[in-house]
Order: sequence, then structure tokens, then C-alpha cells
Amino acid sequence: MSKRDYYEILGLSRDADDKAIKAAYRKLAMENHPDKKPDDEVAAERFREASEAYEILKDGQKRAAYDQMGHAAFEQSSGFGGGGGGGFGGGGFSDIFEQMFSEFSGGRSNAQARQGSDLRYDLDITLEEAFLGASKDITANISSRCEQCNGSGAASGSRPTTCNTCGGAGKVRAQQGFFTVERGCPTCNGAGETISDPCRPCRGQGRTEATETLAVNVPAGVDTGTRIRLSGKGEAGLRGAPSGDLYIFIGVDAHPIFDREANQIFIKVPVPMVTAAMGGSIDVPTLAGKMARLQVEAGTQTGRKFRMRGKGMPALRGSGHGDQIVEIQVETPTNLTKQQKEMLVAFDKAGDASPQTTSFLNRVKRIWS
Repeated sequence: MSKRDYYEILGLSRDADDKAIKAAYRKLAMENHPDKKPDDEVAAERFREASEAYEILKDGQKRAAYDQMGHAAFEQSSGFGGGGGGGFGGGGFSDIFEQMFSEFSGGRSNAQARQGSDLRYDLDITLEEAFLGASKDITANISSRCEQCNGSGAASGSRPTTCNTCGGAGKVRAQQGFFTVERGCPTCNGAGETISDPCRPCRGQGRTEATETLAVNVPAGVDTGTRIRLSGKGEAGLRGAPSGDLYIFIGVDAHPIFDREANQIFIKVPVPMVTAAMGGSIDVPTLAGKMARLQVEAGTQTGRKFRMRGKGMPALRGSGHGDQIVEIQVETPTNLTKQQKEMLVAFDKAGDASPQTTSFLNRVKRIWS
């Protein structure tokens, strides 16, 4: 099944700026979040598609590659599958650009050709986990050094021999007009060695696939796009060469009540009309999992914002926390009893307590006059 265009998923044109991309993603994520629609498979798929599209389009380098090559830009992987909270693959931009320019640069060196590829794992976490930090276990099929041949690729009792075509260099040169082009050796595929009796379990590669569970420590304060590097946990190198690295790309899920911008947290809180009119204290939820007390001034209107210092996201590098911004939404009473209605009528007749309404009507009269 062909994948939908990322711009189409977010409802954007290809010249949309970063602000429009973020706004479109946030709207779709809030509308289709699993917490709001837990049993809606269609909404769950829309949420997944929107998150995937946002992950690519918010990154300038990834977006440029997607604009040029489409989905093919992110299908240059080694085909390994991952479990847990995300996707897993190798290759990436370095492989794409290498394919585009290797004809002119001469290809990779022997050591680079043998070294294992860096791999990527997409790990989705909640906003609470990003706030507190978390320890996550991920399970994936990763190629590791073959135990049978200890990574040499040769069967027991034999050993690799120097490639006759390239003399062990792993690359050959060819004359093209005025230029000399250097390419990977076609006989040994850049390894510099050939194996006459390959190891059966790894088929001469010196590496085999194995399921491995890795512990990932997610620091407090991470955001979507944060990378965590696990050195040497990528693809095993060819025939005993060094392994690549594993990069964990963090994706923070949209939250049903909190919004985040950098280290600032935003929340809209309903407040009873009487409390807003007379002033008082209200309880406000925080990402720490506790309620915090906020003092509301008398006469507070809808849209008024209060700052709760130090209640936002922790700094990823450094110390301290951002702030939590609370936007007040004054709640109009509903389902009034007869007595309550009579009290409100009496209150209204007692005097003008709505200065903004009076000011607005006076301005209208001045305009008409």
C-alpha cells in the first residue's frame, strides 16, 4: 500500500513554513489523540500519520530530502524491524548522499566500507515521561558479530585472503576521459579480502542477526527530535570491523490538556464565575502529577493568563525549570434554579457591574452619532 504524501496528511502546501507545520500537527494530534478517542482505529491511524509527517517536515534536512526524493529518501535502510514504541532502521542521509555523489568523490574508503552502519530507532514517550525522565527498554533485531567465526567470515580452519583485484585496498580506479574515478572493488565489495570457504551461520559476512533488548535512559527535558546515542550498538562491522552507533530519536506525544513550547507549559483552566468575580484560589494540575494552588484576582476575565514559575519543563542541559502559563476560562453558570435566577436578576438591578459592556456600548453610540 502506497504511503500518503506528508503535506497532504497535514493539509498543507509545499511552501508551508515551520509555524504552519507545527500548528497543523498540533491540531490533528489533539483531535485524534488516543486519550480522547481510545477505541477509534481511524483516529489512531490519523494520529500516527500526523506524527510521522511532522517528524520529517519539522527537520530542515529531512524535509529537503523528502521534497527531492519523496518517501524513497527514508527507505534506504537495512530492513531490520523494531518493537516497542517506534521504528528502526539504518542508512539514512549519509547513504542517500553517498549514492548521489560517489561517482565523483571516489566512494568510501576500505575502513568505512567495512564499518557497520549507524542505525536509528524511533522511541515515542509521553509528555509526563519527558518531564520526569524515564528508563525504557527497546527490543530490536540487530546484526552482531558472528560467534562461530568471531567476525572473520571464514569457516573454521580457513582464513580470508587478500583480494587479487584491488590488492587489499578495497577500491579500484578507472579512467573516464580526463578524470580518474575511484570506486569500491566489485570483487570483494570494498572489504579488501575474499573468502574461499565462508562461515555457514553468517554466510561469510562475519555478522548475524540477533534480537537484543537495550535499556535507554531518557533524560528529563527531552523534546521531539532529541537524539540519544548508544555507541557501538549499531550494525556490526563487516568481517570484524567496528560496529556503528545506534541513535534513539525521541518523539513526544501530544497531551490532552497540556501544550508545550520549549520549556514552557500551557494549560487552560475553567474557573467558576463567582471565583473569577470575587477572587479566590483554585487548584491547577501540573506535569509533576500534583495540584498546585493559584490565587485568582477579583474581576478576572476569560483569557487572563497567570504565570506559575518553575512549574514548566526542566532544562535538558543545565538547571532549573520553565514556567507554566495558566489561561483562565470563566465558566457561565448553567441549569439555574428559580431562586438562583431571581438572585441574578436582583444582582443585575443593584448596579452596573459590567464596565467592559458599558464601555463597548458607549463607543458604539459615539460611532453612530
